[in-house]
Amino acid sequence: MSAIFNFQSLLVVVLLFICTCAYIRALYPSILDKNKDGWLGLFWKAARIGERLSPYVSGACILMGVSLLVYRG
Repeated sequence: MSAIFNFQSLLVVVLLFICTCAYIRALYPSILDKNKDGWLGLFWKAARIGERLSPYVSGACILMGVSLLVYRG
């Protein structure tokens, strides 16, 4: 089943996208900072969400990991 049609899988994809963009910006900030507009600006915005809301994003990742272990395991 596609991640678009399963809400839990969609949340996992969004969380992984935010965490990956924040990690890439921490390592190589120039890559994401030069593309703030347009389609590539989505990566910059996800990195900003990951940086500014990092306690909430990490809590959501932990909760999602536990729910995946409990409900799919």
